[in-house]
Amino acid sequence: MKYPGSIGRFMLFGSLAATAAMPVAAADRQPTVVELFTSQGCSSCPPANANLIKISNRKDVLALSFSVTYWDYLGWKDTYGKPEFTERQVTYEPGLRQAGPYTPQMVFNGATTAVGNSLSEVEALLTETPPLKGPTLTFNNGRAEVGAGSETEDADVWLVRYDPRVEAVPVARGENGGATLQHTHVVRSLDRLGTWDGSKASFLLPRADVGLKTALLIQRPNGGPILSAATD
Repeated sequence: MKYPGSIGRFMLFGSLAATAAMPVAAADRQPTVVELFTSQGCSSCPPANANLIKISNRKDVLALSFSVTYWDYLGWKDTYGKPEFTERQVTYEPGLRQAGPYTPQMVFNGATTAVGNSLSEVEALLTETPPLKGPTLTFNNGRAEVGAGSETEDADVWLVRYDPRVEAVPVARGENGGATLQHTHVVRSLDRLGTWDGSKASFLLPRADVGLKTALLIQRPNGGPILSAATD
C-alpha cells in the first residue's frame, strides 16, 4: 500500500473502515459499488486488482477500476490513468477521514474504504455495507431515467463508461517493470450529467464506444455517499 509523497515510499495506516433496449431498474438489484483506485506504477496494487477481478462477476456488485496518475513519475505512465480519476479519489478522502490518496484503495458505496489486498476483508465489507436505497434508475432508448425520491438535498448524476473484459497490460518500466498486470472493469470515462433534486429526471446518454458498458451513479456532491447505481 502506497501513499504519494516526495519519495513515493510511505506506508499508510490500514483500512478505515451501449444502452439497453429494455429498461433495467436499479431497484431490481441495487449493487454495491466498489471503486478501486489503482496504478500500474504501484507495486502494491496487483493483489487488489486480482481481488476486483474475483468480485466483478457478482450480480450484487458494480466493480469499477479507476487508474490514478500520481505514480506516473516513477517511470511508467499508467495506460488508463486520467487526471479526473485522481481527482475523484482525492475528493473522497476528507469524508473517509483519510490523510490523503493512496494505492490501492477500494471505496464501497462512497462511504467505506479498505486497502483491497485482502479478499476476506473485501468480502466482509460487501456483507456489511448497507444496501443502496436511493431513486430508481433505468436505461431506456438512449436516456437515463431517474425516479422521484424523498431526498431533500441535490445529488450528482455520474455517467461511467467501463470495459468489462479482463485485460492484460505488459509494464515495461517502473516498480512493476517486466510484469504483465491484469485489470477488469477499467473505467474509460467519467462525466457528470447533471443534478438530481429529488424529482423525476431524464438525461440523454451519448453513444458508448464499442465494447464499453454504461453505469449511472446518483451521489451526494463532493465525494459523498452513493445513493443509487445501475449498469446495463
